[in-house]
Amino acid sequence: MEDDLGELIHLADPPGTSGHVVSLRVLEPPSPGRDFLDCEFAVETETVKGSFPVYVTSDDLDDWEEALGALAENRFVSWLNSGRTVQFKIKPVRPGVIAVSVHDGPSSQVTVSVPLFPATGWIDDQRARLEKVQRLFSG
Repeated sequence: MEDDLGELIHLADPPGTSGHVVSLRVLEPPSPGRDFLDCEFAVETETVKGSFPVYVTSDDLDDWEEALGALAENRFVSWLNSGRTVQFKIKPVRPGVIAVSVHDGPSSQVTVSVPLFPATGWIDDQRARLEKVQRLFSG
Protein backbone atom coordinates (compact mmCIF):
# COMPACT_ATOMS: atom_id res chain seq x y z
CA MET A 1 0.00 0.00 0.00
CA GLU A 2 1.21 3.43 -0.90
CA ASP A 3 0.66 5.19 2.40
CA ASP A 4 -0.78 4.78 5.89
CA LEU A 5 -4.37 4.91 4.66
CA GLY A 6 -3.67 2.82 1.58
CA GLU A 7 -5.88 1.76 -1.23
CA LEU A 8 -9.28 0.15 -0.93
CA ILE A 9 -8.90 -1.18 -4.47
CA HIS A 10 -5.73 -1.91 -6.38
CA LEU A 11 -5.97 -3.77 -9.68
CA ALA A 12 -2.89 -3.92 -11.87
CA ASP A 13 -1.38 -5.79 -14.76
CA PRO A 14 1.72 -7.83 -13.94
CA PRO A 15 5.09 -6.12 -14.28
CA GLY A 16 6.41 -6.14 -17.83
CA THR A 17 2.96 -5.97 -19.46
CA SER A 18 0.78 -3.04 -20.47
CA GLY A 19 1.02 -1.49 -17.02
CA HIS A 20 -2.69 -0.73 -16.61
CA VAL A 21 -3.62 0.19 -13.03
CA VAL A 22 -6.98 1.05 -11.48
CA SER A 23 -7.02 1.95 -7.80
CA LEU A 24 -9.22 3.59 -5.22
CA ARG A 25 -7.00 5.53 -2.82
CA VAL A 26 -8.18 6.55 0.63
CA LEU A 27 -7.17 10.19 1.03
CA GLU A 28 -8.74 10.96 4.38
CA PRO A 29 -10.42 8.77 7.02
CA PRO A 30 -13.79 9.62 8.52
CA SER A 31 -13.61 12.30 11.19
CA PRO A 32 -16.12 13.18 13.91
CA GLY A 33 -19.33 14.26 12.26
CA ARG A 34 -18.39 12.71 8.89
CA ASP A 35 -19.48 9.21 8.04
CA PHE A 36 -17.54 8.81 4.81
CA LEU A 37 -14.04 8.34 3.47
CA ASP A 38 -12.55 10.92 1.13
CA CYS A 39 -11.12 8.84 -1.74
CA GLU A 40 -10.11 9.04 -5.37
CA PHE A 41 -10.18 6.55 -8.21
CA ALA A 42 -6.97 6.62 -10.21
CA VAL A 43 -6.65 5.08 -13.66
CA GLU A 44 -3.32 4.73 -15.45
CA THR A 45 -2.69 3.26 -18.89
CA GLU A 46 -0.11 3.85 -21.60
CA THR A 47 -2.17 6.77 -22.93
CA VAL A 48 -4.53 7.84 -20.14
CA LYS A 49 -3.90 9.02 -16.62
CA GLY A 50 -6.80 10.36 -14.63
CA SER A 51 -8.37 10.59 -11.23
CA PHE A 52 -11.93 10.91 -10.02
CA PRO A 53 -12.85 12.09 -6.50
CA VAL A 54 -15.32 9.90 -4.62
CA TYR A 55 -16.78 9.66 -1.13
CA VAL A 56 -17.22 6.15 0.25
CA THR A 57 -19.60 5.34 3.11
CA SER A 58 -19.65 2.29 5.36
CA ASP A 59 -22.71 1.10 3.38
CA ASP A 60 -20.62 1.39 0.21
CA LEU A 61 -17.98 -0.80 1.86
CA ASP A 62 -20.65 -3.41 2.64
CA ASP A 63 -21.72 -3.29 -1.01
CA TRP A 64 -18.09 -3.74 -2.11
CA GLU A 65 -17.83 -6.80 0.12
CA GLU A 66 -20.90 -8.26 -1.64
CA ALA A 67 -19.41 -7.35 -5.02
CA LEU A 68 -16.21 -9.23 -4.17
CA GLY A 69 -18.35 -12.29 -3.40
CA ALA A 70 -19.97 -12.01 -6.83
CA LEU A 71 -16.55 -11.64 -8.49
CA ALA A 72 -15.38 -14.77 -6.69
CA GLU A 73 -18.25 -16.51 -8.50
CA ASN A 74 -17.03 -15.02 -11.80
CA ARG A 75 -20.01 -12.65 -12.06
CA PHE A 76 -20.17 -9.07 -13.37
CA VAL A 77 -20.36 -6.36 -10.70
CA SER A 78 -21.32 -2.73 -10.72
CA TRP A 79 -20.47 -0.77 -7.57
CA LEU A 80 -21.40 2.74 -6.44
CA ASN A 81 -24.54 2.79 -8.59
CA SER A 82 -26.45 5.50 -6.71
CA GLY A 83 -25.74 8.20 -9.28
CA ARG A 84 -24.22 10.40 -6.55
CA THR A 85 -20.65 9.48 -7.40
CA VAL A 86 -18.34 7.65 -9.79
CA GLN A 87 -19.59 4.21 -10.87
CA PHE A 88 -17.18 1.26 -10.92
CA LYS A 89 -17.68 -1.94 -12.93
CA ILE A 90 -15.75 -5.17 -13.25
CA LYS A 91 -16.62 -7.80 -15.83
CA PRO A 92 -14.82 -11.15 -15.90
CA VAL A 93 -13.96 -11.68 -19.57
CA ARG A 94 -12.15 -15.01 -19.46
CA PRO A 95 -9.91 -16.75 -16.93
CA GLY A 96 -7.25 -14.26 -15.82
CA VAL A 97 -8.78 -11.28 -17.64
CA ILE A 98 -11.20 -8.66 -16.36
CA ALA A 99 -12.62 -5.52 -17.94
CA VAL A 100 -12.66 -2.60 -15.51
CA SER A 101 -14.64 0.59 -16.07
CA VAL A 102 -14.80 3.86 -14.12
CA HIS A 103 -17.63 6.22 -15.10
CA ASP A 104 -17.82 9.77 -13.76
CA GLY A 105 -21.54 10.27 -14.40
CA PRO A 106 -22.29 13.12 -11.99
CA SER A 107 -19.44 15.36 -13.08
CA SER A 108 -17.44 14.99 -16.30
CA GLN A 109 -19.41 12.15 -17.97
CA VAL A 110 -16.04 10.54 -18.74
CA THR A 111 -15.76 6.75 -18.82
CA VAL A 112 -12.44 4.93 -18.80
CA SER A 113 -12.42 1.20 -19.53
CA VAL A 114 -9.35 -0.99 -19.42
CA PRO A 115 -8.62 -4.69 -19.69
CA LEU A 116 -6.59 -6.02 -16.79
CA PHE A 117 -4.73 -9.26 -16.15
CA PRO A 118 -4.68 -9.30 -12.34
CA ALA A 119 -2.43 -11.66 -10.42
CA THR A 120 -3.76 -14.92 -9.04
CA GLY A 121 -5.42 -14.24 -5.70
CA TRP A 122 -6.48 -10.69 -6.61
CA ILE A 123 -9.90 -11.08 -5.01
CA ASP A 124 -8.33 -12.15 -1.70
CA ASP A 125 -6.03 -9.12 -1.95
CA GLN A 126 -9.05 -6.84 -2.42
CA ARG A 127 -10.76 -8.44 0.60
CA ALA A 128 -7.68 -7.79 2.74
CA ARG A 129 -7.66 -4.15 1.59
CA LEU A 130 -11.36 -3.87 2.41
CA GLU A 131 -10.83 -5.21 5.94
CA LYS A 132 -8.09 -2.64 6.54
CA VAL A 133 -10.31 0.21 5.35
CA GLN A 134 -13.31 -1.04 7.35
CA ARG A 135 -11.16 -0.70 10.47
CA LEU A 136 -10.97 3.06 9.77
CA PHE A 137 -14.68 3.24 10.52
CA SER A 138 -14.46 1.16 13.68
CA GLY A 139 -11.23 2.67 14.98
